[in-house]
Formats: sequence, structure tokens, C-alpha cells
Amino acid sequence: MLTCSIIGATSFTGNELIRLLVRHPHVKIGSLTTRSEEKIDVREQVPSLGKASDLVIEKFNFQKVVRNSDVVFVTLPHTFAMKIAGDFYDEDKVVIDLSADFRLKRADLYEEWYQEKHTRKDLLKRTVYGLPEVYRGQIKQANLIANPGCYPTGSVLGLVPLIKNDLVKRDSIIIDAKSGVSGAGKKLSQATQFSEVDENFGAYKVNRHQHTPEIEQTLSDVALEKIDVTFVPHLLPVHRGILSTIYVRRKAGIKKDKLVKAFEAFSEQEPFVRFLGVGRFPTLRNVQYTNFCDIGIAMDNHSDQVIVITAIDNLLKGASGQAIQNMNIRLGFPEEAGLL
Repeated sequence: MLTCSIIGATSFTGNELIRLLVRHPHVKIGSLTTRSEEKIDVREQVPSLGKASDLVIEKFNFQKVVRNSDVVFVTLPHTFAMKIAGDFYDEDKVVIDLSADFRLKRADLYEEWYQEKHTRKDLLKRTVYGLPEVYRGQIKQANLIANPGCYPTGSVLGLVPLIKNDLVKRDSIIIDAKSGVSGAGKKLSQATQFSEVDENFGAYKVNRHQHTPEIEQTLSDVALEKIDVTFVPHLLPVHRGILSTIYVRRKAGIKKDKLVKAFEAFSEQEPFVRFLGVGRFPTLRNVQYTNFCDIGIAMDNHSDQVIVITAIDNLLKGASGQAIQNMNIRLGFPEEAGLL
């Protein structure tokens, strides 16, 4: 049985990884770390573990984690993760990084959007972007996997069948996405305080959200040409989940049945994609606490507009669940192991 460790185990994504890994049939937990000096009983962070758990989260010790780990999940904030993830990669560990530090292939693009120098540019060409539905073959061989962002996951999965089958006008993509508050992490912020979020709803980072180049990079890989999108995120007064409404125009002569068949084929071959059909649309409630991406579409005969709506749990398919899906692929386990 292989051993997994989590760096940053007190984060939302760290807590979700613990919850999922303790029931995984093929791995066990090695080290759980934090920057705190004091040890933390895991049951304080993940109460669902029950009385029998003796796991503790303790101060980060690099050498101890190296000794105790086959796989290392890094759940540190963006710009902080690159050194730690790189150090574990240098020790020949399989590293799954849940930050944004290795998602973009170009260091200059990373530095433009994250306003921070990239100190491990040497690893960018060795990193595989961990969206299984697009990069499964590469993930099987990768020792450094950049787990996708939550918004890109929900957005890209709603567009892959259309782009891959050349059914839509690639210069017409508009993504209107709405996320629960947990997507911002545990860091204190006025914008995510209860009094600000409750009974409220609004857009933020319009035309400047850091997930925009990630979405464009992945769609460009699928299309084999440069794709630009309009992406507008919103903050929902809920804890978890992302609903993305995607507007795109179909090409001349493309009929409804061709679009439906593309989504049906995609859903049939992907274990965590569920296509609901035409006129049936996903809700957050149906994907919360799951690793599924639900997709519904709408179109009419009076225009070339196609509307795709996707829903994911931002903490699972948008983060920790997808990280375990990537681990399963990389290590040769059943892809659904620990996730169903």
C-alpha cells in the first residue's frame, strides 16, 4: 500500500483530501503538515472521521515527509507552493500541486497574472496539467501534476466536446461562472465575511481573473489553435459549488443532434462527466460532495446560440477530488477509487 502526505492539511482542500484518503482502498496517509508549531488532532479539522482516528497534523518537516511519502499533495497558497512542490519533485516523489504555480506553461504569463517571479521555471515543461478528460495519457507518466483550478474545470468540460468536434465558432465563447465562498480558501478577507456574502451576489475580478489564461491555454490545446474567451466570475452566498453558464455560437449547418451526440459520447467515456441532455440543467445540490461534473445544454432553431450549463463541487472535482482522480490515473488504480 502506497503512502500519501498532505502539505497544508488545514486548508479546505487539505481537509477534503484527508476525508477522501482515509477511505481510499489503495493508499494510506503518511504525514499531514501545517506551519503551526502545535500539533492538531485531525478530528478537529475533519469531524466526520469519528473517534477512532489517531491522525495528527504537525509542523512541516521536509525530511520526515520525504521518508513517509510516495505521493505528496501540496495545498499551499499560490506563489508559496512552487518551491515546496519543486523540492519534493527533486526527491523523485509524485507531486500533485493544487496551487496555480505550475498550471501555466509560460513563466511570463504566470508572472503577469500572479505578480510574482516563478522560481522553478525549469519544471514547467515537465509538468502535466491534471485535467483527466483532456490529458489522461500524459498524467499516467507525470511526476509533477498541476491540479486544475475550479473555474477552469467547470468551464473547460462544458466546451471540450464542442471544440474537439469543431462544432462551434471558437471566437464566440462567453463564460458566466458563479462560485461558492469556499473557493476563496480560509484566508481572512472582508469580501468573504458572512456579513458581506449573506443575502448578496456580485461579479468580481471582471476581465482580470487569474483563471482566464488557464482556461484559454487548455481550450487552445484542445483546438490546436489560439482561443480567447470572455470570463466573468461571481460570488454566490453558498459554501461550495460552481455553476457555469457558457454561451457559444454553433457553426453553420450544425444541427442539434450532432451537438447532443458529441456530449453523449463525451459522457460515456468519462467516469465523472454526466450529460443531462437538452433542456435539463444541473444544480449545485446534485454535485456537492461528489467528483462529478453535470452538464446540460439548450439551443433553438431561431438562432445559432448554444447555451451549456455545468455544475461541479469546487472543493472536489474543482480541487481535492480531481487531485485523487489524478493520483489514481498516475499510479494505475481504478480511476473512481476512493471517489464513489
